[in-house]
Amino acid sequence: MRASAARQLAFAALAGALVSTGAAAPPSQTATPPKVPVAAGYGGAVASVDADASAAGIAVLRSGGNAVDAAVAVAAALGVTEPYSAGIGGGGYFVYYDASSRRVHTIDGRETAPATATATLFQENGVPIPFAEGQTSGRSVGVPGTPATWKSALDAWGSRPLAQLLRPAEKLARDGFKVDGTFRAQTEANQDRFKDFPATRELFLPGGQLPVVGSTFKNPDLAATYAELARKGTGALYRGPIAEDIVNTVRKPPVDPAATRNVRPGDLTTADLRAYATKRQAPTQIAYRGLDVYSMAPSSSGGTTVGEALNILERTDLSGLSPAQYLHRYIEASRIAFADRGRWVGDPAAESVPTRELLSQRFADSRACLIKPDRTLTSPLAPGDPRNPAPCATTGQAAPTTYEGENTTHLTVADRWGNVVSYTLTIESTGGSAITVPGRGFLLNNELTDFSFAPAAPGVPDPNLPGPGKLPRSSMSPTIVLDHGRPVLAVGSPGRRPPSSPPSSRP
Repeated sequence: MRASAARQLAFAALAGALVSTGAAAPPSQTATPPKVPVAAGYGGAVASVDADASAAGIAVLRSGGNAVDAAVAVAAALGVTEPYSAGIGGGGYFVYYDASSRRVHTIDGRETAPATATATLFQENGVPIPFAEGQTSGRSVGVPGTPATWKSALDAWGSRPLAQLLRPAEKLARDGFKVDGTFRAQTEANQDRFKDFPATRELFLPGGQLPVVGSTFKNPDLAATYAELARKGTGALYRGPIAEDIVNTVRKPPVDPAATRNVRPGDLTTADLRAYATKRQAPTQIAYRGLDVYSMAPSSSGGTTVGEALNILERTDLSGLSPAQYLHRYIEASRIAFADRGRWVGDPAAESVPTRELLSQRFADSRACLIKPDRTLTSPLAPGDPRNPAPCATTGQAAPTTYEGENTTHLTVADRWGNVVSYTLTIESTGGSAITVPGRGFLLNNELTDFSFAPAAPGVPDPNLPGPGKLPRSSMSPTIVLDHGRPVLAVGSPGRRPPSSPPSSRP
């Protein structure tokens, strides 16, 4: 077919592959105030789920800041308006395209387990604890990576000081934002958890009531925390009073004495926070129908999973398929890549992860032959061996499918110079651990529940078991697509488990 038509089809396939469809929150009984996306013209663009946060980024671009500066301002504002999805108590992945060098860089800002963590972190008497009990606990809290990610990005590519970029978010927290139906619905969904923690209840359920749609929600404690970070730098979260408050909250969760919930303490220490560091690393990269697709390497499984799925589809003549046939191949490619993710992807500092082999066309071709036009594969599917690819071969038993939270948030920024940021951040589940650091105004993550609680069966290899200082595997996959060295698409997915949607892109 004509080159232009082929390119359009490639873009369509990529867009579907890289953006999952998140589940909408249940509607409120009260009308939601109008809220429209913020758009920008020739001076750059900002996209996020929240108009106030996007406006903070636009203001930075208008004042001469670059994409990295604006991304930090947007992320900080999202910590105010989307506190159940992101914030300084969580982490994320930052992908950056530098227009001057035409290179893509990434920052792994994933949360880490305490130095004392073992493979049985979520087991008692040899049995995994219920997920809900692990989720709402100090045990699920990893060292936050978001503030350190901001510092790493600004040190490498920013042009404005952190203090200046935090001002819009600090003001938003102090003066408040308008409550919409989604915020109310998410609060209601977490009401039973929130009420068991006095600091969380007082912040998000003032007077024991749900926030009213159209009312103004203020968070003066978070405003004060942002002001402290502006004065002292992000290191203030990893050393000093804020760090001590985080550790005390994790080790002795401030539970209402009347609560019946079993809230297990965690083992996080101030030494764990002091030791935290982000990781600058090369992105994953595949060629898909003439386009170069860049995403996050492990600890994220997003880049390898999406990349493998696209490689499986690479040799398919999509123009010759009916919509049903196309969707069938699309889903099956995702299923296969997800099976391989479960067996091979984990924290590369602790596990041997064959990233290059997982992204090889040879391995994808060996797995593609599993797809049959007249029947579907059955899950759980046994993985292949990327180190020794053989046509249609599988190896061993399927690895466990780890539950991941249903909420993240994402932002994309482009500036007038052509620099682009694709940044996904999270606190894992909607509402994270449900534990607010008293006096600090932010929720702590429950990212460690992204680890497997136990192997699928004795002897089944699992690269995603907990370990000391280990990063849990993530599905978040912020992505930038280049055409002859120039960005044509920057995407990510707020919502539920990014790589589970065919072939998907998060905690």
